[in-house]
Amino acid sequence: MHDAFTALRNGRRVDAATWSSFWDELSADTLEPGEPASLMAELCRDSVSPETLTDLVRSLHARRPGPVRSFPGAVNVVGTGGGAATFNISTAAALVAAALGTPVLKTGSRAHTSAYGSIDLLTRLGIPLTKSHDETAASLGRHGIAFAGYFVYPVELTVLARRILPLPMRPYGRLLNTLGPFLPALPGTRQVTGLSGPGLLPLARSLATAVEDREVWLCTNDVGTDELIGFADNVIHPGARLPLIRLNRHTLNTTDGALADLAPVTEPDRVVDHFLDVVSGRAGTVATETVALNAAALTIAAGRRTHWRPAVAEAVAAMRDGAVAELVAAVRADAMAAAPPQPVGEGVSGG
Repeated sequence: MHDAFTALRNGRRVDAATWSSFWDELSADTLEPGEPASLMAELCRDSVSPETLTDLVRSLHARRPGPVRSFPGAVNVVGTGGGAATFNISTAAALVAAALGTPVLKTGSRAHTSAYGSIDLLTRLGIPLTKSHDETAASLGRHGIAFAGYFVYPVELTVLARRILPLPMRPYGRLLNTLGPFLPALPGTRQVTGLSGPGLLPLARSLATAVEDREVWLCTNDVGTDELIGFADNVIHPGARLPLIRLNRHTLNTTDGALADLAPVTEPDRVVDHFLDVVSGRAGTVATETVALNAAALTIAAGRRTHWRPAVAEAVAAMRDGAVAELVAAVRADAMAAAPPQPVGEGVSGG
């Protein structure tokens, strides 16, 4: 068994050099059968140190084929998942911020622990992920937003998934969600990452030190979700040298509410309509203000706005006056126009 597995099994730290050796053997397919899955199982244990996970992330960044295109001024919003279930607030907030003129380069994942992740939602909306830096730049230029595809993530993760087959990656979802926001190559951007609880802060702060191409803002609240919540006590940790930002419904003048106001829909055929209601400000005051708060965080993180109350109010107005819905329609139409024509005889029949 590889030294990384042995160290994990015995509760020892795995350093970046050992991780690099593991990726080399994984790529060369020289590990023992079942070893990648066994290592992932060990890696999911709560006893694994933040230093081990940080060195894992650092080792993957060191293996990037470079150079990587920079996107200065763009901002990303992506959470660690877990916690209380909500509709896809971060994707809605990304579109609102883009409608307000803030360049947004959004990453995300398929659902590991919830019904619909960001990519699942985009698939239902008919919005594809970009496949290259050029496609990403083109989308940013046309619409002010791009949904970055798998090319921004380390290729080793794809190899790992293949080596684990026929086992699925879903059992390792909590770990993948936690590490995911710190893995993409997105130079020049600033990132807002929500944590499902303050208990994740020590690990997240450590992981953020392995990210050298962008600044990461970490967010927590007292209701256990990985987004900023309009009725909750929120804390933003913008970096070691900057003061904490504390936000609540009194400082923001937002409405009191409950997590039930942010609940996801479970019926597959309602997912798209519900999301369109959300970005149009028709899903209730609490939902509208919460999305607006997260959009405001993006505009402020990008340096486009400086004051929270006006930024939230501006985001609410963009949702209710149809500006966000128009952007969503434009992105969807662009994707449809770019899609290859469907061969005759392969259409979908309906009753």
